[in-house]
Amino acid sequence: MAVPVVNLANTSPESKKLTDYDYDVAAKKLGCDSAAIKAIVSVESSGNGFLKDGRPIVRFESHKFSKYTKGKFDASNPTISTPTMIVRKSKGPEDEYSLYEQAKALDEAAAMNSCSWGMFQIMGFNFAMCSYSTVQAFVADMHISEGKQLLAFTGFVISRKLVDSLKTKNWAKFAEGYNGKEYKKYNYDTRIAQAYQNFNIG
Repeated sequence: MAVPVVNLANTSPESKKLTDYDYDVAAKKLGCDSAAIKAIVSVESSGNGFLKDGRPIVRFESHKFSKYTKGKFDASNPTISTPTMIVRKSKGPEDEYSLYEQAKALDEAAAMNSCSWGMFQIMGFNFAMCSYSTVQAFVADMHISEGKQLLAFTGFVISRKLVDSLKTKNWAKFAEGYNGKEYKKYNYDTRIAQAYQNFNIG
């Protein structure tokens, strides 16, 4: 099924940083309010799509790398390839990139699929839901701008049929569709709800 093309021609896809206007245009296209989108960004990436050196924010998932490489590197590279999900405390962006680069040296596509990218922290394996034909094309755009990251987000929300829950602010339903069935374990719904209230004051 083809993913609907969202026309955000009035945003600034080549600009690194989003403006309030960009959020407003995207919100209008999705039929929600901009505070809802900002709340998601706040929870997912603390409001930033890029590190100071210009690289997009990433979070590497070792169990996904194992999945996409069929466990080929579980024994030889247990730091970056694990058969089950391991809850680890991130040591920071440099550590995330170190894990990603190690995995990329073994299998580029699997490494890209195994990271969440940018300000909306969309997993690479969701590239098709964001209207991309390959994960490489998706990752390339994640390096360009927050505008591109916003475009990917809108495509993903539409593909996952999360527009209604975003409109109605049904954060539990949105979090389940966006973050997975274990969303409650990390309080995604309550964190988004609180962030929304913070942005919606007044």
